[in-house]
Amino acid sequence: MPHLPMQKLAKALRQNGLIRFIEHFGELFPNNHLKDLVVDDIGPGRKIRVNGHEVVNFGSDSFLGLDQDPRVQAAIVEGTRKWGTHNGASRAFASVRANTDAEAKIARWLGTEASLIYPSVTLANMGAVPGLVGRQDLLVVDEHAHNSIQEGAKIAKANGVRVVNFSHCDPGDLDKVLTASKPYRIAVVAIDGVYSMSGALPPLAQLNQVAIRHDAVLYVDDAHATAVMGTRGRGTVVDALGNYDNTFVVGSLSKGFSCAGAFIGCSEEFKMLLKMKSNTYIFGGPVVPPYLEAVCVVCDILMSSDYERLIGQLRANCRQLTRGAVGMGLDVLGGETPIVSILVGDEADTLNGGSFLFDRGFYVQSVCFPAVPYHGGVLRVQVNANHTSESINGLLNALADLKRVIALPGPQQPLRPAA
Repeated sequence: MPHLPMQKLAKALRQNGLIRFIEHFGELFPNNHLKDLVVDDIGPGRKIRVNGHEVVNFGSDSFLGLDQDPRVQAAIVEGTRKWGTHNGASRAFASVRANTDAEAKIARWLGTEASLIYPSVTLANMGAVPGLVGRQDLLVVDEHAHNSIQEGAKIAKANGVRVVNFSHCDPGDLDKVLTASKPYRIAVVAIDGVYSMSGALPPLAQLNQVAIRHDAVLYVDDAHATAVMGTRGRGTVVDALGNYDNTFVVGSLSKGFSCAGAFIGCSEEFKMLLKMKSNTYIFGGPVVPPYLEAVCVVCDILMSSDYERLIGQLRANCRQLTRGAVGMGLDVLGGETPIVSILVGDEADTLNGGSFLFDRGFYVQSVCFPAVPYHGGVLRVQVNANHTSESINGLLNALADLKRVIALPGPQQPLRPAA
């Protein structure tokens, strides 16, 4: 059979440096890679069954545990009865009432004039980031901003927009970059509200002061803070800035909400402008109606007294894990958010460390380059409100055992050279 162009394409893709790197580690560590897993069953206390192994899942970003909440589950069931399983049209043509109800509830909870729902955070960023700027404008991106912002910036650049980066979380460098990039009509500065691999928080107030001084607007991807940080889970922006006057805020309707989709909090004026300028809103497909009913229920929970119970349990779990890891001399990144990363460094050690914990009944995400810097591998732990204290102690005991097997770096300790 002659070689078809499809085979040539596959061969060409395998010459890509990233694919070669990932496949190389897949071959070196076929049993330790722990990627592309299939979960066969879910039990209470965040237990899951994977390939016949029962482990406690510390890799879930359903931070408040609302995926298991009967109120949220009932809303999805009732929404299916009411609306069926699909919207049936692009939102440019029609939206079910549940969509506009959810947007109104999100805006009331968040404290913005309006909100606009997208199918996902990735599609929100890949639509809104290039949609907000034109050829006369400037797009400035934090060097560690989420991949979806980076991809949106590539689209903007292809459309003729000037795109520049600034040093991670550095208001001084942002000031220099904006000064050096003039003249421009308007600038948009795209950052994360929580950096998902490290749990780092940006200095929002200082960044906003620099932005206003240079005729720039902040665009904050707050997906990893939605529902779990700030007053009533409103995220990082309003508590830091006091208002949304110069800020777009992007939130996740999965993660802490445990539903589906994303939103941008904005004014009514910008809601209409984004509908016209954001291609992923028009062509990305809608969130299915049953989940929109669940979003409304979650908004009610976030505004109720029950939220204090949920967030209190989550914070207690985060403190237990963070204090325990710090107490045993590990280099802990984050800790102010439910994302707690244990620095390992070497890629092989990171993958072996994740496998070691898995064999002892705990799944964490072993994260290596390119998601983090080369030789900057981490064991990424995502804490949930419905983790038990016993499970957290068990993970800490397993980390202590791991430390005796692999030389994990301590705080401010140089990483050992890769093997």
